[in-house]
Amino acid sequence: MNWKKGRGKLGIFAPLMGTWVANAGSQDRTQPPVTRTFAKILNGKYIQLDVTWDLGDKSYLDHTLIGVTADKEIGFWSFTSDGKNSHGRLADVSDLHPDAIGFEAQMPAGLARQAYWPHEETGFYWVVESKTKKGWNRFVKHHYLPK
Repeated sequence: MNWKKGRGKLGIFAPLMGTWVANAGSQDRTQPPVTRTFAKILNGKYIQLDVTWDLGDKSYLDHTLIGVTADKEIGFWSFTSDGKNSHGRLADVSDLHPDAIGFEAQMPAGLARQAYWPHEETGFYWVVESKTKKGWNRFVKHHYLPK
C-alpha cells in the first residue's frame, strides 16, 4: 500500500482517496459490507467522506466533511441517516501505527476516536474506539480494499 501523503494541510488524507469496501462477500450478518468513498470537493478545501453500511433490507449512511476549522486545525463534521451528528478534531493516534491518521470526538457516552492506517499488503485498517479508565476499548475494526 502506497501511504504517501500529498500537499497541503489535507494532504495526509491522500492515501485514502477513492472508493473502498470492507466485508465484501461476507456471509456473516454481523459484518455487513461497508463502502467508504473519499473525494476532494470545493476546490480541494474539503474532503467528502460518504459511508454506506449495507444492512440488506436497508442502509445506514454517513456523510462527513473533513477540513480546516476556524482554529486552523483539521476537523470533521459527520451526519448520519439516523439523524445524529458529531464533530471532532485530528488527533495523535500513533500508538496504533506510526502512519495512522485519526480523529477524536466527544460523544454522549464519552471520548471516542477513529483511525486509519495502512494494511501490510493492500488497503487500510479502520477502527473505532472509546476511551475507558484503562485505555482505549476497540469495538469496530475493518480492513478496506479498493473497490
